[in-house]
Amino acid sequence: MGLVGILCSSVFLFIPIESTGRAENMWHQNLGVDSTGTVSFTVFSASIFVLVALVLSMYLVFEHLAAYNQPEEQKFLIGLILMVPVYALESFLSVLNSDAAFNSEIIRECYEAFALYCFERYLIACLGGEEKTIQFMESMSLTESIIPLLKEAYAYGVVEHPFPLNLFLEDWNLGPEFYQSVKIGIVQYMILKMICAIVAIILESFGVYGEGKFEWKYGYPYLALVLNFSQTWALYCLVQFYAVIKDKLKPIKPLAKFLTFKSIVFLTWWQSVAVAFLFYMGAFRGSLARELKARIQDYIICIEVSYLWCS
Repeated sequence: MGLVGILCSSVFLFIPIESTGRAENMWHQNLGVDSTGTVSFTVFSASIFVLVALVLSMYLVFEHLAAYNQPEEQKFLIGLILMVPVYALESFLSVLNSDAAFNSEIIRECYEAFALYCFERYLIACLGGEEKTIQFMESMSLTESIIPLLKEAYAYGVVEHPFPLNLFLEDWNLGPEFYQSVKIGIVQYMILKMICAIVAIILESFGVYGEGKFEWKYGYPYLALVLNFSQTWALYCLVQFYAVIKDKLKPIKPLAKFLTFKSIVFLTWWQSVAVAFLFYMGAFRGSLARELKARIQDYIICIEVSYLWCS
């Protein structure tokens, strides 16, 4: 998804066009009206991608509602599916009106935290709930302690950390200890995501947030650093959890779901930081590029959510 987004964004990022828009033309720019037609093409193409994503995702939601016979699993799965229309709509709104980009991004980040919770709970529900998940891990611990040579990754019922984490973190014992560690690792990201969103709103109201500006007088680089570490740890916990339960969940093809979710939530965050950093370093020049700065990440997401359902 990240590669597709980069390729699609290059369609208009590197076009040497100078915009003639001024404050009195902002209304036309927000509607996608531009003398060169570049912004019009951006809005039109984004609308097509968003429409495809909305139709396919809502169709899938209605399918689950029509056959709602496994509520413990399907309610979390629907929460995950709704992430696509939420991403698509808020990103398209930002493409239409760059003034709404900040508020739309806050909504997206808050839903990211909720979606991460839904994904974890969906996997646990597929295993039969928390109690059965812990029992399954404990049974793995007993089995693997007997035949450690057949499964070296979890020999003697422990999850070993890779270098350099193993220098300051103890191994996780399969069972309640491992389950709680993973749960805390994911929940901390949800909490920090919400806190950082609130802090960003406060800083923006005082004019010191500086979105996309890697200057220490603004709050953006600090929040980006905190979220980067928090998100990396949550992803690490999710990977470890998936590695333990993947064989048990083979019927629901957990790898495809895991990679899809990871791409939407985690890669879009790092993608936004990369776009902001490239702008800060002056990689994208021209007045049109500066005007579209707030829209580029949202335009890429419009493409990616459509590509997700077509792939």
